[in-house]
Amino acid sequence: MTDFETVIGLEVHAELATESKLFCGCPTSFGAPPNTHVCPICLGLPGVLPVMNGRALEFAIMTGLALECEIVPKFKFDRKHYYYPDLPKNFQISQYDIPFARSGQLNLPSGKHVRIHRVHLEEDAGKLVHEGVAGQIGGGTAALVDYNRAGIPLMEIVSEPDLREPAQAVEYLKEIQKIVRYLGVSDGNMEEGSLRCDANISVRRKGEEKLGAKVEIKNMNSFKGVERALTHEAARQREELGAGRKPVQETRLFDDATGETRPMRSKEEAHDYRYFPEPDLLPFTMDAARLETMRKRLPELPAAKLAKFSSAPFGLSPYDAAVLAADRDLACYFEEAVEAGAPPKQACNWVTTELLGALNAAGQRITESRVKPEELASMLKLVEDGTISGKIAKTVFAEMFSTGHAAADIVKVQGLTQIADEGALRAEVGKVLAANPKSVADFKAGKQQAVGFLVGAVMKATGGKANPQLANKLVREALEKG
Repeated sequence: MTDFETVIGLEVHAELATESKLFCGCPTSFGAPPNTHVCPICLGLPGVLPVMNGRALEFAIMTGLALECEIVPKFKFDRKHYYYPDLPKNFQISQYDIPFARSGQLNLPSGKHVRIHRVHLEEDAGKLVHEGVAGQIGGGTAALVDYNRAGIPLMEIVSEPDLREPAQAVEYLKEIQKIVRYLGVSDGNMEEGSLRCDANISVRRKGEEKLGAKVEIKNMNSFKGVERALTHEAARQREELGAGRKPVQETRLFDDATGETRPMRSKEEAHDYRYFPEPDLLPFTMDAARLETMRKRLPELPAAKLAKFSSAPFGLSPYDAAVLAADRDLACYFEEAVEAGAPPKQACNWVTTELLGALNAAGQRITESRVKPEELASMLKLVEDGTISGKIAKTVFAEMFSTGHAAADIVKVQGLTQIADEGALRAEVGKVLAANPKSVADFKAGKQQAVGFLVGAVMKATGGKANPQLANKLVREALEKG
C-alpha cells in the first residue's frame, strides 16, 4: 500500500449571499416552505428569459481576485444538459470553456500550495427529499422535489489535483470557507448546503505521472464527512490496485452511516452534457476600471491577518493568531480593542475565552455583543492600573455583557474598586490570621502553602476587592512578625 500515491482535486460550490436568485427575482432565504420561492423563470416555463444578477457576478469576481486568479476580460454562459427531476429546465445555465476566472492559487497554513484551475458561476438545481430510508438517497420509497433552491447563484471553485491527503483536502476546504466569509460573498454554512464539496480522487503508483481512474464522490456535507469519504475511497482504490484490478471511473456516493462510498453512476465526460453557448445571455465584458475598483475593495484576507497577528506589534502565538484570524468579525473586534489601547495578549485572552464563551452561551454572534471593543479596552485599563482586580474584572465583564453598560460606571455604582489602602487591608489580614490559627501554625512549621490559603481568605473576606499583590505582601509580613 505504501507504493501508491493518492491524488485529490476538489470542486467547491459556494452559494452566494445575494437576496435574489441568479436569473430571476425570487428570494434566496433558507428554510421557506417547499416550492414557495419559485417563478416561471426558475421553473423553466416556456417563453421566459433570464436576467443576470449583477451582485452575484460581482461577488464571484471578488472571490476570483482573492484567489489570485486571472479575470477573463470577455466570458460567456453555457447550457449544460442533463435530465434529473430536480432540474426543471432539463439544462443548467453554467460556464464551460470560458469561465470568468482561471489560473489562481491558494497557500494553505500548513505550507501546501494548491493551484486553482477555474472559478465559474452557475445556477443551482432543486432539492430531492428521499422518503423511506432515513439518511439515504438509494432504497427509498419516494422522492419529493423542492424547487426553492433552483436558480440560486452558485460559485464553483475547482482546484487542480494538487492535494495528496484527506487532511489536506479538509484544510483547503476550511480555507475556502474562511475566504468567502471574509469577503462576505457567502455564509459558508455546510449544514445548510450553502457550501458543498465534490471530490475527485484517484490512486497511482508513486513516481507515475499519469493520473489513475478518477472517481467523483458526492453527498459529503461536513468537514469530517469529506475526510472520512476520502480516507475510505483511497483505501478502496489502493486495495483494488494491490489486487491487480483497475478502479472504474465513476461517481460514488458517501454513506455517512457506514463511512463508505458506493457506486451511483458511471462518470460523465464533458461531451455527455452537450454544452453550447446560452442563447439568451450575451457574452459579458469586464471593464478594467471596474475590475480595479473591486480589487481595491478586497479586505485583508485570512492569511494576511494570521501573519499580522503573529508579528509585532501584536506578537501572538501561532495558535492564538490562528483562532482570531479564522473569523473576520472576531479578527476585526480584536484589532479594534487593541487600537483602543488594550494590550494584545490580554485582549486575545478575554476575546477568545470570556467573550466567546458568553456569546456561545447566549447563542449570539460577536457582531451582536453589547460589549464593544473600546469598552473591553477600557475594562482592561482598569485592571492594568489597579482599579479592579482580575477576579473583579470577570464580574464587571459579565455585567457589561448583560447590560451594555461601561466598565467604569459598573465599578463606580457597585463599589468594586480594588482595596489598595495598606491600613484598611492590614486590618482585614489581622482578622483573617486570628480566625485561622491552624494555618498560621502550619506556616511556622514550614508549610509555605499556608500563605496561599490565607491570601485566598483575605480575598474572600473583601469580596475579591483586595489588591492580590498587596494582600500577599501583608500576609507574609504579618506571619513573619508573628
